[in-house]
Amino acid sequence: MKTLLHNLKGDKVIWSFVALLALFSFIPVYSASSNLAYLHHGTGNTFVYLLKHFMHLIMGFVIMYQVQKVPYHYFRSLSRLLLPFAWLLLIYTMLKGTIIDGANASRWIQVPFLGITFQPSAFASISLLIFVARYLSKTAIEDMTLSKSALDLWAPVFFTLMLILPSNFSTTALIFSMVLMLTFIGKYPIKNIAVIIGIGILSLTFFILVVKVFPDAFKNSRVGTWESRIENFTSDKPDEDDYQIEKAKTAIATGGVYGLGPGKSVQKNFLPQSSSDFIFAIIIEEFGLIGGFAIMFLYIMLFIRFIIASYKAPTLFGKLLVAGLGFPIIFQAFINMGVAVELLPTTGQTLPLISSGGTSIWMTCAALGIIINVTKKEEEITEENIEKQQREEALQKLIDKQLAEDSQDENYSIEDNSNNPMNAVLNK
Repeated sequence: MKTLLHNLKGDKVIWSFVALLALFSFIPVYSASSNLAYLHHGTGNTFVYLLKHFMHLIMGFVIMYQVQKVPYHYFRSLSRLLLPFAWLLLIYTMLKGTIIDGANASRWIQVPFLGITFQPSAFASISLLIFVARYLSKTAIEDMTLSKSALDLWAPVFFTLMLILPSNFSTTALIFSMVLMLTFIGKYPIKNIAVIIGIGILSLTFFILVVKVFPDAFKNSRVGTWESRIENFTSDKPDEDDYQIEKAKTAIATGGVYGLGPGKSVQKNFLPQSSSDFIFAIIIEEFGLIGGFAIMFLYIMLFIRFIIASYKAPTLFGKLLVAGLGFPIIFQAFINMGVAVELLPTTGQTLPLISSGGTSIWMTCAALGIIINVTKKEEEITEENIEKQQREEALQKLIDKQLAEDSQDENYSIEDNSNNPMNAVLNK
């Protein structure tokens, strides 16, 4: 245990809050997965879903641990490779997406031979935000004119959003908001940010109009779903699409202050996506307002640590990385909570580190790994460099030793052959 804690570099408080959220997630996921266990005449075995969630978290922490070992400035160059790769994944997903329980086909892809699904938009989000942080950190303030940044910055941003928008408006809006926030922190001219917002609104309006006129050309588009959710949110008339919200509100009302107790949720059997999109409602039903506010407190404290880490980062690129990768985790969490209590229309955003789902957990952990690397102190970096140098020296000694042994074997072979009678015959 001491060895494990010794190897955890960076901000220990961030490690602690992440571990607390992950550990707590087992209770609501195990409880809420009963809905999935009985779906399609299932056996009702919820342990399978608990084990699956456990494996997702283990893989997530492995990703986080490995990523935090990579010096964060390496991602400055990697972003120029990661973003085009993300574009390829998004294009492939639009063409060959996988249908999950009848859901829209253009969100997921099936990973060959592994039997798992992957959502490229989450990977594209991280890649794009790293790319934007890189651009803002390398460009002088006086050079950040709209004309100069149009091709280098905004063309990649809008192209990425264009690939995500047809199937996932909420993720597109979240990414666009985070890019704008990042440009504001990076001291991009405010008047240019206002122009970009106007261009974004016009582009969204144009896309919706095109889909309305040519619906067959955008079969994977979910414009109708967006409109339905907004109408249901703003209208007082009941609709069958309100079923999720009504069940979520019932769960929250039932939970009261102290909750029904772990595993005693009733609405988990009726609420769709109870282990992912609406898991916050199940948490309040079982743990009450006390449990709900406790989860909010953890996210708020994590947000404060991100602000501190961004302030203390040694470079501008590090500051932008922490803000660009850390703040979306918190905003996504509060969007999920807002949907559960009907402050926001249904979006499909999960509760980071708590909701079930592999892609969300893995990408969140990857982002946290980069953030933790930024928070490393000088002595930790020095210690890592010394350990790396020692490993390299040990490896070089083994290579030199092996070469020396091989050389001795060759000498012995030559000496042995010199006494061979056949050599005298051959010499004659």
